[in-house]
Amino acid sequence: MLRRIFLTGLGAAVLGVGLWAAPTLADERFIVVASTTSTQDSGLFEYLLPLFTKKTGIEVRVVAKGTGQAIDLAKKGDADVLFVHDKKSEEQFVADGFGVKRFEVMYNDFIIVGPQADPAGIKGMAEAPAALAKIAAAAAPFASRGDDSGTHKAELRLWKEAGVDVKAASGTWYRETGSGMGPTLNTAAGMGAYALADRGTWLAFKNKGDLRILVEGDKKLFNQYGVMLVNPAKYPQVKAADGQTFVDWLISPEGQQAIANYKIEDQQVFYPNHQPTS
Repeated sequence: MLRRIFLTGLGAAVLGVGLWAAPTLADERFIVVASTTSTQDSGLFEYLLPLFTKKTGIEVRVVAKGTGQAIDLAKKGDADVLFVHDKKSEEQFVADGFGVKRFEVMYNDFIIVGPQADPAGIKGMAEAPAALAKIAAAAAPFASRGDDSGTHKAELRLWKEAGVDVKAASGTWYRETGSGMGPTLNTAAGMGAYALADRGTWLAFKNKGDLRILVEGDKKLFNQYGVMLVNPAKYPQVKAADGQTFVDWLISPEGQQAIANYKIEDQQVFYPNHQPTS
């Protein structure tokens, strides 16, 4: 890491005066947050983080990846805070000593989108696994993130419940993009495919083309987000105080209200749901 440089000794003597170097990156107060593409692509961070920085003076630098990749980054100690959306993986992260304590922050939901013509006939179905089973039965194209993200993990759980082996179908009607939600939606729009998406990214997505929301509202499409400080006892380089300040702000009444206030075209995108414990 770059450090503040003092011009002393011979250098100062040659110059004839004592000089301070210009501030470097080390002088900036910032934390690194490993998070999901949905918090970034939905525009939430663009709205939220300036509010936090204005209040605290702490800059937040986000590394947005799929949840699995974000967790791997945090496991290496390359982030101060983890903010993702796969509860089972998050709880395991803490149980294994990589994180300090998990806090629930907010939720929204997943949706199944697809072409307006809806060749599998799933529009309006109440149960997501049943809709996926119809897509598989019709061998209708489906674009999957295939990137170990929270969305991908949720999708795989739904396929399993539907009794469909998508691994066996890979490369046929089931296409894995290995990329984020935005690029996957672009692929779905381009090939007239179905896809599972988080609602936040969908609302912010501009290239919807012929895609429409076809299935929504199933409780199995619930999408919870959690946040946790990376364990400074395991990684001394973690900026524990500033990282915890960010976590505490997100779950505070002020942070929760800020999350609720974020809208796209007058639609609320995320719903704060932290429950303080006594």
